[in-house]
Amino acid sequence: MKAKTFDRKFDSGENISHHLDLSKARRTATDPRRVNVDFPAWMVASLDREARRLGVTRQSLIKMWLAERLSRLVSV
Repeated sequence: MKAKTFDRKFDSGENISHHLDLSKARRTATDPRRVNVDFPAWMVASLDREARRLGVTRQSLIKMWLAERLSRLVSV
């Protein structure tokens, strides 16, 4: 299939997944990068309470909240 046809199908919302070789697909920019952030003690305690309530780690909670916030910025 020519690129122009592929682009037209994609742009019109057609399912083009059967035209792709997904066995070699990978997400880009997903390599972990370490970031150190200092929080006041009250904030860490609040994060820990909420993390326990949700059954996740503090780190997971922070990642979830940041991802939610950043996705709002991207969709604006």
